Amino acid sequence: MQHDQNQEPTKQSNDAPDDDMIAFASEVFDVARRGDAAMLGALLAKGLPPNLRNDKGDSLVMLASYHGHADAVRVLLEHKADPDLRNDNGQTPIAGAAFKGFKNVIETLLDHGADVEGASPDGRTALMIAAMFNRVEIVDVLIARGANPDARDAGGFSARDAAEKMGAPDTAARLAGAADARTRPPGA
Repeated sequence: MQHDQNQEPTKQSNDAPDDDMIAFASEVFDVARRGDAAMLGALLAKGLPPNLRNDKGDSLVMLASYHGHADAVRVLLEHKADPDLRNDNGQTPIAGAAFKGFKNVIETLLDHGADVEGASPDGRTALMIAAMFNRVEIVDVLIARGANPDARDAGGFSARDAAEKMGAPDTAARLAGAADARTRPPGA
């Protein structure tokens, strides 16, 4: 069979990323985990999508938040990354930071527009998570920034209930005091 020289050779269409692209993406996610804010800034300036996500749906902001890197989180958010982008489990960066106990990351996220409630699919908020793990400073920050201490998860538990159930006496007491202050008449 003769080849028609007027026909263009057919190209294989392959939209799947090649090995080099996968290796590069893996390195980028590691940069976020390490909190290398300068490198993230340089990559973002060259066109790296700020909402890049890994195979679990974790965004760069989620990875930097979960690993406690407030400067990296700030750089990403200044490049228009979404502070509320959920992973495949429905978890938010603020919930990840509350779980790990990173107050400075939570403040950075809130300063850049993160939803203070940011409830997961089961209704659990960052405040509930912080209360469960007896993270008093984070509970204080979240309440001061508008978190609803009376919010309930899908099981009907509030942050105070979660703290009591998990044996977190300091946050349970703090939330009880906050409840008393909300119900006390002004000037009393």
